[in-house]
Amino acid sequence: MKIDKKLYVFDMDGTIYLGENVFPFAVEYIKRLRGEGRRVLFFTNNASKSPEFYLKRLTRMGFEPRDDEIMTSGDVTIRFLKEKRVGKSVYLLGTKLLQSSFEEAGITLSDDADIVVSSFDTELTYKKLERACTLIRGGAEYLCTHPDFNCPTEDGFIPDSGAIAAAITASTGVKPRFFGKPYADTAEMIFSYTGVQAKDACIFGDRLYTDIALGKNSGMTAVLVLSGETKKSELASLTKEQYPDMVLDSIEDLL
Repeated sequence: MKIDKKLYVFDMDGTIYLGENVFPFAVEYIKRLRGEGRRVLFFTNNASKSPEFYLKRLTRMGFEPRDDEIMTSGDVTIRFLKEKRVGKSVYLLGTKLLQSSFEEAGITLSDDADIVVSSFDTELTYKKLERACTLIRGGAEYLCTHPDFNCPTEDGFIPDSGAIAAAITASTGVKPRFFGKPYADTAEMIFSYTGVQAKDACIFGDRLYTDIALGKNSGMTAVLVLSGETKKSELASLTKEQYPDMVLDSIEDLL
């Protein structure tokens, strides 16, 4: 079994590792791809950490990433704000690491902002949630870095960005504009960043509604791995348009 593309996009948690448990076969496969001259990009919707954090983590796990091989939904959101919302201030429901990424990008963070951005905030407090809802009710635009409801860990699932956004929507009645996978802003950033067209790219992931949907929506080859969130039984309910181009128990199948 072989996939012949120029660009290989890998989701992280559940695809090449699970929590702190690295999948050795993923390390071997990605090493093989680089040896063949293929382009590798690690993309995670998890914006609770910075690209620098993931660089250190992937290095420690043996993936030997380069600085230009890591992208998060936070990066896509920052790009949108810098290009489409120039000069607007932001109230951020996010971790200190995400906050630092926003500040380093020149985005003004404020408690009385034009835009509310929520994310996977593992440092969430009721005070932050209350302030976000108050601003949105007052007319602030509402954005969210990614739609994932749960984050996989070694011990099961924990509430993710989508769950926090659902709470805000339940309180305010306002749905956010989402970024990250599976949205077009993410595909456009991947293609412009790498210079590779959709037909020459593939994406590996463990989630149907983010990883696989991004591939199907953008024209990339979508490869589902069953090493994370999605169970094989869930495939029976998919339409032809939703169905992955390839289904693997794990990346090990390609070795």
